[in-house]
Amino acid sequence: MNADARLIETFLAPIKICADYRPAFGQSDSKGIDLPAFQELYGSDPFYAWIGLDDPLVYAAHKAAGGLTSVYRQIGVGTERLLREIIRDTLGLNEIQTAWSYQYGKPDGKKGTHILDARISLRDLDDSMRGRLSGWISSAGASIGLGPQKIKRLNGVVFEVRQGYKSADSKRQNADLRFGMSAYQEGLLPAFMILSRQVSHTVIERYKSNNMAVVTGVLTDDPQTSTFAFFQHIIGYDLAAFFIRNTETLKSEVLRIVHALLSGKENP
Repeated sequence: MNADARLIETFLAPIKICADYRPAFGQSDSKGIDLPAFQELYGSDPFYAWIGLDDPLVYAAHKAAGGLTSVYRQIGVGTERLLREIIRDTLGLNEIQTAWSYQYGKPDGKKGTHILDARISLRDLDDSMRGRLSGWISSAGASIGLGPQKIKRLNGVVFEVRQGYKSADSKRQNADLRFGMSAYQEGLLPAFMILSRQVSHTVIERYKSNNMAVVTGVLTDDPQTSTFAFFQHIIGYDLAAFFIRNTETLKSEVLRIVHALLSGKENP
């Protein structure tokens, strides 16, 4: 298997499970229910049957709505795995070197663990790569308001990878800000790496104002703002070219899953 084929499978593997999505309709079966079971469930409910909600089109609508939510979620998982694998391959890092997590206190008094997606420590890099990343950290730190002394104490960066970030959910934002504080405590620059241009600019600006770096899926040549430019100029891998040369394969598989969800039929 060549490098591209391996990376394509890394990205698509979690997305493929969406083709088997079935809506649960409040039932305890985590695998969800199929169309005949839906018609029995809703057809035996007098009110729903009287107003027509036992129609197969209603099942198809539920499957499409929940299935597409699952597609976006799994694209996020695939994105995280893909970028972490490219970082490891290109920089010669292992699983332990890129791993990073921290513990935090929950409201019930228990401890929780937040696992981040990719850490790059300056000490793990060769001289050339160390210089490029160090320069990026200095520029990124200055752009989000860090003073020279704080920048000097940074020994690497840790990324939270997302496929997009349109949600303004306060619980998620608070968890992200907690991640930022924990990263600084260990001398790491907290950063968000987003593949899409679909982001909440209000949330992104909040993160930047809290000294967290953000790169998104804009096609510019600036590694301070573009995920693709960061990979090309800092990591040394042309991420945009990977997606461009494999677009037909990626598009075919993703659309196959979307079509299956919209049809309301079982995955062929």
